Amino acid sequence: MKPFIINFPKIHDPRGNLTFLQGLQQIPFEIKRTFWTYDVPGGEVRGGHAYNFQKEVIVALSGSFDVIITDKEGITEKFSLNRSYYGLFLPAKTWRHIENFSTNSLALHISSESFSKEDYIRDFEEFKILKDV
Repeated sequence: MKPFIINFPKIHDPRGNLTFLQGLQQIPFEIKRTFWTYDVPGGEVRGGHAYNFQKEVIVALSGSFDVIITDKEGITEKFSLNRSYYGLFLPAKTWRHIENFSTNSLALHISSESFSKEDYIRDFEEFKILKDV
């Protein structure tokens, strides 16, 4: 499975728009954990890893940033997230890092697994020899 953009529902209203998600209706897995990254200093990079089992959706709730996906051959693909009604689905065994954070950006991470440091793949050479799921 490849990463893809999820379009969340967007309710237009002159008083301000509303977007929502309801578990399996918009997210392709059972949600076990959420976390967010914010106050990222200019020029910093987050991520730089993959997960053995965890699937994830990343949403730019505020501001913008780029999610860079790198395959086992070193070929990269960039997803620029800058709308709170788009989410980027990342399957397990997807190497990623996040960069180019705008001022006051807020990234929501929705995960299929509870935190486990054993699930992280932090060495790209190790990642390259893993079998795909």
